[in-house]
Amino acid sequence: MSRVIPLSVHGAIETIIGPAIMAAPFVLGLGEAATVVGFVIGVFVLGLALQVPGPRRSIPLSAHAGFDYALATISAIAGIAIGISTGEWAATAFLAGFGAIQAALTASTRFSVPAGA
Repeated sequence: MSRVIPLSVHGAIETIIGPAIMAAPFVLGLGEAATVVGFVIGVFVLGLALQVPGPRRSIPLSAHAGFDYALATISAIAGIAIGISTGEWAATAFLAGFGAIQAALTASTRFSVPAGA
């Protein structure tokens, strides 16, 4: 897979996805566990997205990529755990689906910036 998504687009996508992940459990009527996990993951995604612009990043780009992969993994594992423990398979599909999307976004992103940016 080639890394075709520029870092700025990655940040913009995460800026949209973060609040969407926080709101989706309410809109979809998911249970309490999925709502808490979705909200927490959404906060982290949005926080990471706000670190992307500008030259004064508090998180290095390599760490950002690592955190993105960690969030994808945690989301998928939490979704599976919620499905197994509560039988709420819609939450499993939602959280595992987000994990897959986040992993694909991260794998497709060029984590580099032009000189001077």
